[in-house]
Amino acid sequence: MSFILDVLYNLIEIYSWALIIYILMSWFPNARESAIGQFLSRITEPYLEIFRRFIPPIGMIDVSPIVAIVILNFAQYGLIEVFKWIV
Repeated sequence: MSFILDVLYNLIEIYSWALIIYILMSWFPNARESAIGQFLSRITEPYLEIFRRFIPPIGMIDVSPIVAIVILNFAQYGLIEVFKWIV
């Protein structure tokens, strides 16, 4: 059981970094049109779209990715708590 929780924890960590990299790519022209940008778009946009439906941008700033990362962190720490209860 510990192995499964470790894998889930690490997958959430990797996905969080993918989100951060994808968000930072918006600061560079044409970065999202690269092969890496398109790959990150395919894996992160479905998750980000959930938050964009409910959280409007503030001016020109989209704060939904921040909320998305916070929710992922809560899930990650929730896994730690579940692990504590199981062990």
